[in-house]
Order: sequence, then structure tokens, then C-alpha cells
Amino acid sequence: MTWLRAFGEVVRSGLKIEETRLEPLLALRAAAGLAIVIGATLWLVSPAYAASAALGAYSAGGATFQRSWRPRKVVALGAGAGLALSTFVGYLAAGRLVTFLPLLALWAFVAGMAWAVGSTAGIVAATTVGSMLVTITLPTSVGRALEHAGVIALGGVAQAVLILLFPVRRWGAHRDALADALAAVADYARRLRHDPTAPFDPEPLMTARDAAAVTPSQARTRPPVLHGPRGLAERIRPVVAALADPDVGAPAEGPGRDRARELLDAVADVLDAAARSIRHGTPAEVRPESADVLRVDEEHEVLEGPARQAAERLVELLGEALDIAGTGGARAEAPTPPGLAGARFLVRPTLFKLVPVVVVAVRRELRRDSPVFRHAVRLAAVATVGYLIAARLPLGHGYWAPIASVMVMRPDFHRTYARAVARLAGTLVGVALATGVVRAWGTDAHLSAVPAIVSAGLSYTLNRTGYAYSQCFTAAYVVFLLGMGGQAWEQTVPERVVLTLLGGALAMLAYVVYPAWETPRLPGRLADWLAADGRYAAAVLRSHARPTREHRVDMRRALLASRDAQAAWQKAYEQARREPVGPRGLTSREAEDAQEALKRFGRAAMLMESHVPRADSRFASEAERLAEALEADTEQAAEDVREHRNPDWGRVEEALHAWQGSALGTGSPVVRREAELEKRALEDLATAVSRTPLERDVGPAREEQRVRATLAAEDDGPGPAHRGG
Repeated sequence: MTWLRAFGEVVRSGLKIEETRLEPLLALRAAAGLAIVIGATLWLVSPAYAASAALGAYSAGGATFQRSWRPRKVVALGAGAGLALSTFVGYLAAGRLVTFLPLLALWAFVAGMAWAVGSTAGIVAATTVGSMLVTITLPTSVGRALEHAGVIALGGVAQAVLILLFPVRRWGAHRDALADALAAVADYARRLRHDPTAPFDPEPLMTARDAAAVTPSQARTRPPVLHGPRGLAERIRPVVAALADPDVGAPAEGPGRDRARELLDAVADVLDAAARSIRHGTPAEVRPESADVLRVDEEHEVLEGPARQAAERLVELLGEALDIAGTGGARAEAPTPPGLAGARFLVRPTLFKLVPVVVVAVRRELRRDSPVFRHAVRLAAVATVGYLIAARLPLGHGYWAPIASVMVMRPDFHRTYARAVARLAGTLVGVALATGVVRAWGTDAHLSAVPAIVSAGLSYTLNRTGYAYSQCFTAAYVVFLLGMGGQAWEQTVPERVVLTLLGGALAMLAYVVYPAWETPRLPGRLADWLAADGRYAAAVLRSHARPTREHRVDMRRALLASRDAQAAWQKAYEQARREPVGPRGLTSREAEDAQEALKRFGRAAMLMESHVPRADSRFASEAERLAEALEADTEQAAEDVREHRNPDWGRVEEALHAWQGSALGTGSPVVRREAELEKRALEDLATAVSRTPLERDVGPAREEQRVRATLAAEDDGPGPAHRGG
């Protein structure tokens, strides 16, 4: 993608309205916390303290809207504490550039490395950098700095207390994650009615698994319904895929296919009802026709063989879903107390036990090629350079430039540029609106407090609809806040616009100077996915060879690792498609073909998993041999993909040929068919990434010319129908 096309995509993305469910009650509660803090400090102390308190309350309230599975009150308290600490430490070093700039650089670097823990930690940490830049201008002594830090922390406490006293949809995010997982499987069943080989995006199941991890204190209060249905969705997905597949399930045409479509439609109806029940905590009705379809008539059932086995297993699983939908989850399995059966819980470390986890995560990213490390370096450099440049401009409030940079910067190119565009657009509109109000109302502290609180509430409400729209009201909130402190609008409005533009430009320039492109990493991401899929397929075969509990645990662990690798590839691939750099190692067409091949390989392994026997297998040695060959060849092929060599599947072909000549021919037809599909998918993968000797020897310039010609041809034509997976 050229820079011109990339920037056009950035502008569209930055100004895009996200179709998401608004949460006005959460926004109202956060705005109420801000109003209480501002009103109390205005009444009891002064506008300057009110500004500090508003900073803490606003940022703590905003932090609770970030995606986190920890209680919102804990997030609010953590954000308030971080803001207070950065304020006080920043004041201790303020006054002299020789002390403040190194501290600012170190603090910004640590804030950037917080992305190693997750996006919520990275976003909250960035706000502490902004707090350090703003609040060092307020205190005049160490004592007053402590007072301002305490007032900022009090803003976080106020938000946490309101969350405790007025809970809004307690466990709501967890309910939504689990309901989305069930709804995703329901949608998958509907698509299988028309496309028996339709793909499935495992992201909702991965999100539900993240939400299922709890601390011991959360486990004691978690609603029973959140404990079991996730496993139900996991078990239903491969069964519906096996039922719909014409090669190993229902026949492609005839009464068997009609029966399969009826069952799939009933699956979708029941799972949607269960999802509604979990989301709202109330019983949901299932159509009587769906319940009738789920009755298997032993005498008149038209499905036979593996398809009938899948149908019977499906009816058994949907009985649990019907129970959830009909009772609102009240009869779902209750959580086991911690310590009695800890293995049944996905454990989330407490805040104190999280420290070594954070250390390990940060240490893992401390390398030059890490996107998180490069983001931290950019953040530190831009914060200090922006502060120095703005301090020498004939403008007040120079901290706005580095704050704008810090708040828009992300570890990847597209989001950084899109947020920079969105912040500038939102700032222009928000400042214009606030200016008109301030000119009409004046700069009285009490009068300015009212529109400030309203603007903050609107910013919270639009938080998830698009950064530009929430930033519009955030900019208005800042103007009103400064008006509350006695700042004239003529002094703040032009400065904020110019310095926001400067900060956004610095953030964009930093990514050009020190980028972290995902495009060169695509072969490595593909190799990781290939190796993980190979281990998963091998684990499935070992479960067929010896269906023991240990092998089932290994199979589940390998499946989760395969999903993580696929998610990492998908994220990198989407980022690479938006980057203004030429392909390095994989062209767009090669990446798409390789992706489709690996999806088919994983799907074949999933279908094989759905038919793992419950008793001893009759072809243990052959399955074990194919498992060893698959694991060895995919591991070697992963190294070949990283080094741009052509993969080879000699051991897999030999093992499969030997198995076909012995027990496989009289064993399970499902295993035979899916093993053949796995081999065919691996061959297609090798075709996608293979190079001729001449192609392997060409220089980067020749490769780039070839890629540009390919992209031009794609732009002139309709494009592949399967693009985007």
C-alpha cells in the first residue's frame, strides 16, 4: 500500500463511527462521580484544587470503560493511584530541565512498556504521563504537591465508591463475553446450513475464556451461570461442523441433508436463546418447533454412521443449553470453592501476585525488534522532544503538545495515525463548541463547572463510538475546566489547536523515523501458526491412538495455543495490509493463500477431534506414527517458512501411505478422510509459500517490482472472493 492510500485509509478509520452498544448508565455514573468531586472541591477549597480533583475523577472514570475483566472499582482505584503518584513525582523533579526531562523520558518509557501487560494497562499508563505534564504547573510547594496528589487520588476513590454503591450490570462484561461466544456458535450453525465448510472465527471463544479467568475473591461471587456454558459452546462447535460436512457427516443431498439443516437451525435457535438468557439473566423462550427437531427417533432417523453419532451427541449437548435458556442460568453448575478443585478454575492472579507476571511480560518485550519496546522508545522520545519544542514556542500551556502525542500513540502504525487524525478533528470541533459557550456564559468557575460535567458525560457516552467523537467532548471539557480555573478562552483555544496539531505531527513522524512494521514479521507469524497447528493435529491423533485423560488435556492445550497463534497472525496480517511498505517475504496473494490453507488444515483437525473415541483405539500405532510425522514436518516447515525455503512433507506422506495400507482402510472413515484433507492443505500451503531458485535469489528491488505489479492487477480486477478470511 502506498503512503497516499494508507493515509486515506487512516482518515476514513479515524473518522469512522463504530456500531456499538452505548452504555448511558455507566456514563451517567462516571459523570456523577466527576460532579461530586468538582462540586465538593469548589465549595470547600478552590478552583485550582477542583481542577486537580477533576483530572483524577475524569481519568479514573474513563479507565473503567476500558476492556478489563477485573472489577471496575479496582481499575478506578488503580488509575487514581497512578495519576496521584505521577503528579507528586513530577513535581519533585519540576523546575529544572536537567531533572524533569530524564524523569519524563523514563516515565514515558515505562508507560509504553505497560502495553506488554495489555491494552488497558498501556492506556491507563499513558494518562499518568499526561498527568505529570499538566499538574506540575499547579502546586507551588512540596506540601501543596502532596495535597494535589491526594485530591487526584480522591477522584479515583470517589469513582470506586460510586461503583460499589450503585452497581450497573454487575458482571455485565463477563455475561456479554459468554453470550457472544454462544451467539457466535449459533451464527456458525446457521451459516453451515448453506455452506457446509464455512469458516469459524474463534475470537469470541477466546474472549470468553479470558473473561472466565477469575481471582479467588471473584470466584466466590461469580454468578453460577458464568461457570459452565463456555465449555458447552466449545463442545458444540466441532460437532455441528462434523454434522454439516458432506464428506464425514450428512450427505450432500437428500433426506439426510434436510435433517441436518433442521438440526442446525434448531442449534442456532437454542444457542441464541441461551445467549439471551445469560446476557440478561432471565429465562428465554425456545421455539417449540426447535425442541421437536431435537428429538431423535431411533426407528425413523434418516442419518447414519458418523452423521447419526454427531446428531445424537448434538442433542445431548443442546439439552444443557435448553436448561440454561429455560431457567435463566439459575440451575447452572455453581462454582467450586477455591482449593477444592482448583483445576476447574481459570485462575487470574491478584494484584499482588500480578507483579511477577508483569515483570516476566515486560522482560519478554525488552528486545529491539519488539513492537512494544519500540513503542516505549518512541513514547519517551516524543514526550521529551514535544515538551522542549512547546516550551520554546510563544504559547502558553505547552504541555498540550506532548500530551496529544502520548495519548494518540499506539504500538502499531494504523491506530497511531488514525487517532492523530481523529484527535485533531475532535479537538477542532470541541474547541469551537466550547468557545461559543464560554463566550456566552463567561469564565465563572461555578458556571463553567456545569458544561464541563456535561461534556465529560457525553465523552463517556461516546467512548466506544469512535475516538474523534469522544475527543470532541473531551476537548470541550478541557476548555471548560480551564475556564473554571479562570483561564480566558482567547488564551486557551488557539494554543490548544496549534499544540494538538504539533503533538499529532510528532507522533506521526516518530513512527516514520522508528517504525515497528508488521509486514516483515508475517513469515514468522505464519510459521508460528503452522507449528502450533501441527502440534494440535498431532495431539488429536494421539488422542485417537490412546484416548486417555492426559492426551485430552494435551489436545485442549494445543488447541488453545493454535488459536493464540492464529489470532497473532490475523492481527499482524490486518496491520500489514494497512502499512505503507512493500511485501517482504510474503506477497498479499501468498499470505491469503497460505492463510486459507492453514484454516483448512485446522478445520480438518477439528473435525477429527469431534470423533475422538471414548474407548481404546484399534489403530494406535498407525495414528501415533502419523502424529510424530505431522509434528516433525510442521516444525521443520515452520523453520523453512522463516528462512524462505520450500517446505517438504516427506515424513507425513510416508506415514499416511503406510497407514492407508494397513488399519486405516478398515478403521474410521472420518479419520481417513480428515488425514487426507490435512495432507492436501499442507500441500497447498507449500505451493503458496514456495519459491523457485530464481525467485529466492532476486534482490529486494526485483521483489518489490513484482509485488507492485501484482497489487496493480488486483486493483484493476474485482479481487479474490475470499479476501479477509
